[in-house]
Amino acid sequence: MTTVEHKTTTDAELDAIFGPIFERIAAGAVERETDRRLPFEEVGWLRAAKFGALRVPVELGGYGVTVRQLFRQLIALAAAESNLPQALRVHWSFVEDQLLAEDGPERERWLRAVAEGTLVGNAITEPGVGAVDRYRTRLTRDGEHWRLDGTKYYSTGSLYADYILAAADREGERVGVLVDANAEGVRQHDDWDGFGQRLTASGTTEFTAVLVTDERILGPGYGTPGPTYATAYLQLVQLAVLAGIARRAEHDARDWVAARTRGYTHSAADLPRQDPLVQQVIGRLSAAAFAAEATVFAVADVLDAVLADGARDEKQLVAAELAAAQAQLAVIDLVLPATTLLFEIGGASAVSERLRLDRHWRNARTISVHNPAIQKARALGDHLLNDADLPFAWSAGERVPAAGAGQ
Repeated sequence: MTTVEHKTTTDAELDAIFGPIFERIAAGAVERETDRRLPFEEVGWLRAAKFGALRVPVELGGYGVTVRQLFRQLIALAAAESNLPQALRVHWSFVEDQLLAEDGPERERWLRAVAEGTLVGNAITEPGVGAVDRYRTRLTRDGEHWRLDGTKYYSTGSLYADYILAAADREGERVGVLVDANAEGVRQHDDWDGFGQRLTASGTTEFTAVLVTDERILGPGYGTPGPTYATAYLQLVQLAVLAGIARRAEHDARDWVAARTRGYTHSAADLPRQDPLVQQVIGRLSAAAFAAEATVFAVADVLDAVLADGARDEKQLVAAELAAAQAQLAVIDLVLPATTLLFEIGGASAVSERLRLDRHWRNARTISVHNPAIQKARALGDHLLNDADLPFAWSAGERVPAAGAGQ
C-alpha cells in the first residue's frame, strides 16, 4: 500500500457536484416507492458523476476523499433515496481493499476502472438453512480455470453492478470471487420481498458453471476468521442509511407541517406550525437526525485512522469494531422511534399513501434487522465484561450441533 500523501476534494466541491444529483433523486423517491421501480436511471446519474470513485485517489481519476467525507455523502444520498447507499455497500469495501493492496498494475487497473464508472455488487449470503461454517457455493477445477456453482440471496446491488463479489468454498477454504455480472451462467432475480428497502435489488443470484480465472479469485472470503476493518465499515454504511432516513423524515415532517392549515378545536394554536406540541415533535426529530449523523462521523473518524495505518494493527481493528457495534445500538434506538414519532404531527391525513411517510419507518426497520442488534449487544457486553473476541467473522444459516451435543 502506498504511503504518500494524496490530494483530496473538499466537501464544498463534493456538494456542488452531487447535491443537484441527490435533489433529482429525491424528487422521484415517492413515485419509485409507489411503483416499485428500480432506480437504474438514478444509478446511471451517480455512475456518470463518478460517485463510486469517491475514495479513489485523484491521480487515478477519483476524488481522493477521507472516510468521513465518504460517509457524509452517503448520509446525503440516503436522505434522497435510502436504497442506494445500501445497494452500493460492498462496492465501497471492494474499493477499500484495492486501496489497501500493494502498489502494482492490478491495483491501479481496478481503481482506474472504478474511476471510469465500474460498480461492484455482492453475492455472499446463501438462502435456506445453509450453514454457519461453510458455503454451499463451490469453486471446482475445470481444466485451466475454475467453475463457480451455487445460489445466493441478499445479493444487494448486484443488478446495478458490473461485477459481483461472490463468496465461495474452494477445497474447504472460503474465498472471494469477482464475477462479471453478465457472464454466461449468471442469473439475477429481483425477488427481495421485504416490506422496506424494496429497491436495493437484494434478491437471488444463481451461478451455474460460471468460468472463473485465477486472477479473479481474490483470496480469503467474507467470514474468514480474524480481525478486519470490513465488518465495521460495512456496518457503518447501514448506519449512514439510518442517519439519512432520519434526516429525510425530519425534512418531510417539517415541510408538511409548514404548509398545513388544518387543525383541531383543542389545538394549542390556530396553525399546526405554531402549536408548541407539534414544534416539540419537529425538534425531537431534528435531534435524532443530528445525533445519528454525529455517531456515524465518530466511527468514520476511527476508520480513517485504521485505514491510514494500513488496517494492520489488531488493537485498532478491535477499537473500530467496538465503535461500530456501540454505534449500531445507539443509532437504531434513535432512528426507529423517530420514524414513528413523525406521525404525531397530524391526524389521519399523515398516513396518506400519497405522502408515503410510512416508508421511513419501513426502511429503517428493515435496515435495522441486518446483523441483528440483540446479538451485537450480547457480543458487546461479553467483550466488555469478559474480554471475549468480537464477532468479526459470522454467517447466517443452520447451526449443526457438534457430535454428542445434548446427549
